[in-house]
Amino acid sequence: MRVSLTFLGHAAFQLETDEFRILIDPFISQNPVCPIKLDDLKKIDYIFITHGHSDHVGDTVEIARKFNSTVVTNFELSTYLSNRFDVSTHPMHIGGRFEFPFGVVKMTPALHGSGIIEENGNIIYGGNPCGFVISLKGQKIYHAGDTGLTTDMKLLADEGVDIALLPIGGNYVMDVEDAVIATKFINPRKVIPMHYNTWEIIKADAELFKKRLREIEVECLILNPGDSIEF
Repeated sequence: MRVSLTFLGHAAFQLETDEFRILIDPFISQNPVCPIKLDDLKKIDYIFITHGHSDHVGDTVEIARKFNSTVVTNFELSTYLSNRFDVSTHPMHIGGRFEFPFGVVKMTPALHGSGIIEENGNIIYGGNPCGFVISLKGQKIYHAGDTGLTTDMKLLADEGVDIALLPIGGNYVMDVEDAVIATKFINPRKVIPMHYNTWEIIKADAELFKKRLREIEVECLILNPGDSIEF
């Protein structure tokens, strides 16, 4: 059974199996490094959102309405999206685990914010920021979301993560040095860096990160926006 993972730039990814297409943090139309347009997307079954910031919620509403996608996120953000935009949601909370038709998902903690900034500048409470461990077709993919380094990541070593998607851009999230420590905590088979070089303020050296992971014998896959891997 084929599983593909495509990096869409920033923290946006698409997971695809023979039966399902899943988007994570679909920041597409306003993403300066995203190589695709919304019209390029084929039917999306599920959308995962790690928190309420606009560079992660992205184009969720438009995509969900077009494809009748189910949006999976924290309870507060789920309620906001379903009440305000009438999209289908599946609410979860930190530590929760649920079996979807494609596989099992666990919501993990992240150290960040989640406020939703409206057009008038008001900030709406967006619930807890999070990450996801997504298990499908015998593989476990951990999307850390936007997060700083936390010792809670040590618990993920028991999950048997195959691929960890970790932010390295600093300022708002972990930098390279902290992401190396996070890798030691999580002990994944492979790591893909994300949330870097979208803007100058989160500029980071992915090759340095790869070198540091080689020293601890963990494979680092640097994907350019638009690149895919299959497993």
